[in-house]
Amino acid sequence: MNLDFPPAHAEPSQTAAAFHHRIVEALANPTLQAALDRNAERRLVGRNAAFAALPHAKEVRDQGRAIRLDVLQHLDTYLEQFAANVEARGGRVHWAADAAEARAIVLDLVRQSVARRPAGASGPAIIAKGKSMVSEEIHLNHAFEAAGMRPVETDLGEFIVQLRGETPAHIITPAVHLRREEVSELFHQRFGMEPTLDVEAMTAQARTQLRRVFFSADVGITGVNFGVASTGTMALVTNEGNGRLCSTAPRTHIALMGLERLVPTPADLELMLRLLPRSATAQPLTSYLSLISGPRRAGEPDGPEEFHLVLVDNGRTQMLGSELAEALMCIRCGACLNVCPVFAEIGGHAYGSPYSGPIGAVVSAGLFGSDYNQLANASSLCGACRDVCPVRIDIPLMLLAVRGRHVAAGQPPAWLKLGLAGWAFAMAGRKRYALAQRAAALGTRLLGGGRWLKRLPPPLNAWTRRRDFPPFAAQSFRARWAAKQKQKRGGPA
Repeated sequence: MNLDFPPAHAEPSQTAAAFHHRIVEALANPTLQAALDRNAERRLVGRNAAFAALPHAKEVRDQGRAIRLDVLQHLDTYLEQFAANVEARGGRVHWAADAAEARAIVLDLVRQSVARRPAGASGPAIIAKGKSMVSEEIHLNHAFEAAGMRPVETDLGEFIVQLRGETPAHIITPAVHLRREEVSELFHQRFGMEPTLDVEAMTAQARTQLRRVFFSADVGITGVNFGVASTGTMALVTNEGNGRLCSTAPRTHIALMGLERLVPTPADLELMLRLLPRSATAQPLTSYLSLISGPRRAGEPDGPEEFHLVLVDNGRTQMLGSELAEALMCIRCGACLNVCPVFAEIGGHAYGSPYSGPIGAVVSAGLFGSDYNQLANASSLCGACRDVCPVRIDIPLMLLAVRGRHVAAGQPPAWLKLGLAGWAFAMAGRKRYALAQRAAALGTRLLGGGRWLKRLPPPLNAWTRRRDFPPFAAQSFRARWAAKQKQKRGGPA
């Protein structure tokens, strides 16, 4: 297999201009628009049907929320219990305070594994990677490439976007932005495959290419959907067999896990597994559930010789003590992305963050800092994300909190700051307010009047580029009411 992938995608700029440019590009991309429409329609219908078939769905969601709240409230206790149980089962636990430390730990573990290669083995380290949002969060592929190592994404969607030099466009369906025609052309260019729209044929081609990776990899890397504190077990939920191959075929398995992804007991895990697949892929059960409990033991026929768990903080403990703490309850199902009217128009790449959509705007601001505050403005605050969330996270409330941070930090553009200052000045006095009303009415009449305004001057043209604007009334409601009352008393109107 040709392992010469394009370089890992550089971290996008988070300036307001760059964010706006990505949004404009997304809205002007008809292929993306069609793909996003199909995703939203299919996912939402499927999710609703899956929950309709779940007995006592409301109570299950309430219990799921209670479990996640309990974990956050006692996170230190559960982490200590979990780590101790992982090591009791033969695994090694590594604690990473931030992204840089997590990358350094993983690179060192890969180098140690390469040093134990059989005599005569050579070539760059090959890493078979299962789906892991934490690895995207810490930009792990950049680090591998800089060290001369070859990471290969083995999830089909992530494999496709890696071949294109892109990042995942959705936390569940990484290639949601692509049509099968584009994948066919990609496989034709890279593997010489005859053009086809047969998804099964393209999947078979990817499996042929990836099978060589699984059995030649020095290290397998996966994420962790849930860690069970009372047993030290890691649950890996996938719809492809790649997760099992990454965690068992290579000599060394490294699992990356955010500190918050815990449940207290196996019974709690079972309940969460009723919620996750229904919310993510509209399935009552996932295709593959792997329960990982350390490395291969004596007498076992397969499994890694070494198992390492890297627990990543990277801003989570700081977020835990803030008004954004509830976002750490997220189980990464992607349901809020599928129902969000803004995500359905701009897609995941427009956000410029590993975590996109409503929950992504909150998580990105909480983990990565104030440069990501502006992502919360890409929201209608309709509340659909809160309604669809399997653990009832109040995402709109936290989006407002992030917007508040954005304003408090002085990050809005100058025109908006001046506009808000002018609005506040006008609203602070009755006479000023009345004068502003008359000025606005006069201004809209000068711009053309009529029932709707088709164009406004900058920066207000951002509104009229996509919709019409109603002109201000020539007379205020207060004035009209006073005239009406006077007319009732018999005076002239």
